[in-house]
Amino acid sequence: MPSRDASAKEPAKTGSKPGGKPGSKGSVAGRAQRPGSKRYTPPTPKTVRHSPLWVPVAMFTTMGSGVVVIVTNYLQLLPGGEAKNSYLILGLVLMVAGFVLSTRYH
Repeated sequence: MPSRDASAKEPAKTGSKPGGKPGSKGSVAGRAQRPGSKRYTPPTPKTVRHSPLWVPVAMFTTMGSGVVVIVTNYLQLLPGGEAKNSYLILGLVLMVAGFVLSTRYH
């Protein structure tokens, strides 16, 4: 009776190398691997973007004025004598506008 050779009848697994772990990644033919980190490093930008001067000025002005409106509302220093929700909403809108401007700052 002929001997059975199990390795001859099984199909070869893809991605395995002789002497290596199955599924291990090696170098692609024609490409040499660079030593060092395997992390992606984005290329350095050729130009650096700068915001116009009005962006940080408007950002800090709207944030600061929003805080001032909210604080003076609760100290009852604004017209009307007592704290009003409309002043609170105005202060919050000014602060949100400052945060939106901060996303445009480079």
